[in-house]
Amino acid sequence: MNADINFDKSSDGLLPAVIQDAETGKVLMLGYMNREAYDKTVTDKIVTFFSRSKQRLWTKGETSNNFLHVREILVDCDGDTLLIKANPAGPVCHTGADTCFDEENQGKGQFLNYLQSIIHDRKVNPSDKSYTTTLFNRGVNKIAQKVGEEAVELVIEAKDDNDDLFKGEAADLLFHFLVLLEQKNMHLDDIVAVLQSRHQKQ
Repeated sequence: MNADINFDKSSDGLLPAVIQDAETGKVLMLGYMNREAYDKTVTDKIVTFFSRSKQRLWTKGETSNNFLHVREILVDCDGDTLLIKANPAGPVCHTGADTCFDEENQGKGQFLNYLQSIIHDRKVNPSDKSYTTTLFNRGVNKIAQKVGEEAVELVIEAKDDNDDLFKGEAADLLFHFLVLLEQKNMHLDDIVAVLQSRHQKQ
């Protein structure tokens, strides 16, 4: 990735690094990196900036322990801006706010994409200790059967008034549905695209 990044484009060798929550998609903060900070971030998988005020490398969370654990690093088309997707260990802003833009970082929908990546990994990198791997080993028929069983259990719980049990069964159904999608080599985005096309026709 170094070859795509042009640290020399800036007179001070610093490039802006936008930090985004890998699960919620919220923009958390903006910092600056020189090549040394970038290399340390890649090696440690924890975001490190170059502090312009302190004139030294600064690992986010070095005093608060609210580290930013790197999931992915992207470079823009001009090679002079970084987008770092990370999992924050706590509030990001020094004020105690979730983000430096005073937004609440609560969106949970992106977690489904993260969960899909874990399910995919269990398929391509099987583990004897993984329940998900055992599902894949049983084949599409058994996975589809499991989805059906979870759907029936959800319907049963829907008739009662126990919200916690209902949510638990809904989560079980959604998880096994994602496993079935992976087994069929499909992504949740494929299903969302169908919903979007139907919505446009309404």
